Amino acid sequence: MRSTSDIVAAIGLAIGGAFGLAGTFVASAELRETLWTIDGAALVVATALLTMKYQRLGNDCVAAGFLTFLAGESLLLAGNAAGLEASVPSYVGGISLWAAALVMVSAPKTFAVWMRLTALVAAVLFVASACMIIWGAPLLPTSAPLPAAGYPFLVMTFAGWIWTILQPAR
Repeated sequence: MRSTSDIVAAIGLAIGGAFGLAGTFVASAELRETLWTIDGAALVVATALLTMKYQRLGNDCVAAGFLTFLAGESLLLAGNAAGLEASVPSYVGGISLWAAALVMVSAPKTFAVWMRLTALVAAVLFVASACMIIWGAPLLPTSAPLPAAGYPFLVMTFAGWIWTILQPAR
């Protein structure tokens, strides 16, 4: 039987993935900011719980990775209400921390190889996006192909994390 914390973390990851992707594709600024605020709050809760879980299990690198993801998501949340253009500085910081977090969570062999690969692809795409923005490219959080190409890989990684934490204990 799964713990309440595992169930809440799984729900938070699912909400974060669904609302985050949905927010990327809606035209209304108000709806996008609302979806991304719900997404961000859900991911902060989920990654806080996962930080505690993996710390208790003695997996410090994974725990620190989830804590780093929480920090990045908090930066993204801080910029939501400012609108797309004004949120770019906090967005660059947030996706940079996402990338670091995804590498940290994926470095140990805690998760299946396919999850670690989707996380690493997302991390590379987010680092590329952050660098492009820093070097002057006029990218927004909704720009395609970058950074939008990283979101599906991030959500696939969330799906893997959900699957892993909801598996019966071995």
